[in-house]
Amino acid sequence: MSGLTPAATADRTGVSIDTLRYYEREGLIGPIARTVGGRRQYSEDDVFWIGLVTCFRAAGLGITDLRGFVAMLRAEHSAQDRVAFLRERRTAMEQQVAALRRAIGVLDEKIDHYSGAPGTD
Repeated sequence: MSGLTPAATADRTGVSIDTLRYYEREGLIGPIARTVGGRRQYSEDDVFWIGLVTCFRAAGLGITDLRGFVAMLRAEHSAQDRVAFLRERRTAMEQQVAALRRAIGVLDEKIDHYSGAPGTD
């Protein structure tokens, strides 16, 4: 089997080698194949999973949520269970986006206010 080294996988996915090991320990990826010498060897499927986990982490999902979703994908859960899980997370993200937009609005108001204030040129 031809696979990617940890360094090549880290370069390709944009995560550190320590993060790859952490994801494996947490059961979010893997099991990762090993060479005869015991070195990790990542497959294209592993790279896909790393990308999925990285995307979900960037979206704000915690490790516990990720463990639950990965377990759902690996087990015999229905598509409806998976969709429900993802919809719940999406709703939470939409609420976070709305809160961020409100905060940006306040910052823009303050920028406008202080930009026109005397002595702030």
